[in-house]
Amino acid sequence: MIEIAALRALVAVEQQGSVVAASEAMGFSPSAVSQQIKKLEKQSGVTVLERHGRGVLLTDRGMALAEYGRRILGELEELQATLLADPEKPSGVLRLVAFSTACRGLVGPMLGKLAPARTGTGGSSAAAGSGLGGPGLEVRVVAEDPREAVQRVATGEADLGVVHNWHSVPLVIPENMVHEDLCLDTADVLLNSAHPLAGRTAVEPSDLVDESWISTPAGAICNEALLAILAGLGRVPDIRIYDPDFSTHIAMVQQGVAVALVPRLGRPELPAGVVAVPVVNPMQQRQVGIVYRKTMTASPSIRHVVRLLQDVAAGLEVG
Repeated sequence: MIEIAALRALVAVEQQGSVVAASEAMGFSPSAVSQQIKKLEKQSGVTVLERHGRGVLLTDRGMALAEYGRRILGELEELQATLLADPEKPSGVLRLVAFSTACRGLVGPMLGKLAPARTGTGGSSAAAGSGLGGPGLEVRVVAEDPREAVQRVATGEADLGVVHNWHSVPLVIPENMVHEDLCLDTADVLLNSAHPLAGRTAVEPSDLVDESWISTPAGAICNEALLAILAGLGRVPDIRIYDPDFSTHIAMVQQGVAVALVPRLGRPELPAGVVAVPVVNPMQQRQVGIVYRKTMTASPSIRHVVRLLQDVAAGLEVG
């Protein structure tokens, strides 16, 4: 008989691309994953992995078995999330992954609505993984950019993701996932109050072609959204500083050394000397939403946290 743990190891190797990556995702040692794979080969009577250079590849039989494994694990997850769960009592551990400003603007207030709030045992910080929740339900949070969040949820490393989707930089959602909109988030250009454009009620991309910018790191979605602003004019923004933290962007604008494109969600009150000016034609907006696997659609814990996030989003003024 094939054991679920062995199937889970094979599916993890397929999804992560290697035994080492699978072990990191599952929280086991590489040798433990390899042992499960060997057990699966013994139980099934087929070879599922073959050496390829320093790594491994799934054999044809291995690919077929992994496909069956995904279906079986999905059905098991759906069973646990629905028939075996009390619809009136959200419970267990819910692993949530969200981008940084959503952690501040959405997830934090949502956790505050989970009463009584308590510290979990999963980690020391939101970035490393922290646990908060109410009676019977513990929410553990990890901060990740949307693409990484989608990957974590799709492969089962997380249960629920808060993501954003810039109109100019679409986010691809796999077929095994559900996406629900939460709110529309507008990004403004932040300028030093002494800047010539600071007194404007709005600016257009053509007004910004000669500016020096601070941006999130190259390849990040917000960085790509910034590049898209001037793409229609055949220009590339002059990015002088790269930093992932919007708080640093605000500080640099205050010093007058750069301008920045910063969304309103999770944005702190701007300090003296910094003004926010909307960008128009087109407006710079991103759709904030939530993603989860289709097998978790009826999960009481998922539905409960989603409703709380929707309540928080309804009270925001970020559009």
